[in-house]
Amino acid sequence: MPLTFLSAEHDAQSSPTDAPLPHGQPDSWRRPYRPGPWRVGGAAITLLLAAYLLISAVIIAAAGPPTGATVTALCAVASVTFALRLLRMGLWVSPRGLRRVGLFWTRTLRWRDIGEVRTVQQPVKWLGLPRSVQGQAVVIEPRQGEPLRPLVTDHSADFLNRPEPFERAADVLEAWAAEHRVEGGGRGR
Repeated sequence: MPLTFLSAEHDAQSSPTDAPLPHGQPDSWRRPYRPGPWRVGGAAITLLLAAYLLISAVIIAAAGPPTGATVTALCAVASVTFALRLLRMGLWVSPRGLRRVGLFWTRTLRWRDIGEVRTVQQPVKWLGLPRSVQGQAVVIEPRQGEPLRPLVTDHSADFLNRPEPFERAADVLEAWAAEHRVEGGGRGR
């Protein structure tokens, strides 16, 4: 079973205009980068905890009351759901727009609503924590309204201590925006 949310469909040499993979949907959402080791490691530890919880639920069901086993099994299911959502977090693109997936929310912007996507030097959060460090961020300037939070940063869980993948992801995002963004009220997707 292919885990499409774990793979990047764009190599360093490919461009957003390349034909989609034969098994991919032409209008599907794609992540332009692979999840980083911090994100994958956190999900792996969470799944390990879920495995221990499931084993505990079986032992409790065999030795004790079923309510304790049910609560433990529900905690395991919640842990698995959290780990999968953690892996799904990030930025996704399609010909329809740009989608930012968080732990509890998802926000989608159509390309025609985006004024500019660019990489800037600015203070960024280290691994999403309150601590800020100087780094690079890919930011969106919408056509109307105030600028949004940075899309991706070089100090996020996907790119910490990985400058080359960050540069490739930033280039791919800027290329997608340049190709699909509607300039001045033309065609819409």
